[in-house]
Amino acid sequence: MAINILVVDDSAVMRSMIIKTIKNTGVEVGEIHQAGNGAEGLEIVENNWLDLLFIDVNMPIMDGIEMLEQIRKNPITMDMPVLIVSTESNSERIKIIDEQYAGFVHKPFTPEILREKILSVLGVMH
Repeated sequence: MAINILVVDDSAVMRSMIIKTIKNTGVEVGEIHQAGNGAEGLEIVENNWLDLLFIDVNMPIMDGIEMLEQIRKNPITMDMPVLIVSTESNSERIKIIDEQYAGFVHKPFTPEILREKILSVLGVMH
C-alpha cells in the first residue's frame, strides 16, 4: 500500500533531500506534497488524503510545534502519523514532541534510519 506524504520545511533544498531519502527507503510512496511552513502545511492537510507528515521544527509564520499542536487538536487529524525532522537537540522541545505522539528524526539521517522511523510511526511491524 503506497503512502501519501507531506513534507513541511522552510528550506526547499531540505525538502528535496528528505523526499529523495524517503524514495530510497524502500517504503512504497504515493503522492508527496510539500509546504514551506506550518500554515501552508495545514492547508495541504485539510485538502488532501495523507498518511504521514514530515515536519521541520524551526520555520517562519508557523513552526512545526505549532503545526503539530493544531493537527492534534483537530478530531479528523488527531491520530495522523507525524515525524518531526529537525536538527533540534533541546530536550524540552523533544519532550513536547513526544507528548504530542510524534516520532522524531534527527538531521542528518540515512534511508535506513528513516525507514525504521516511518514504519514505527505507521505502526507497521518490521
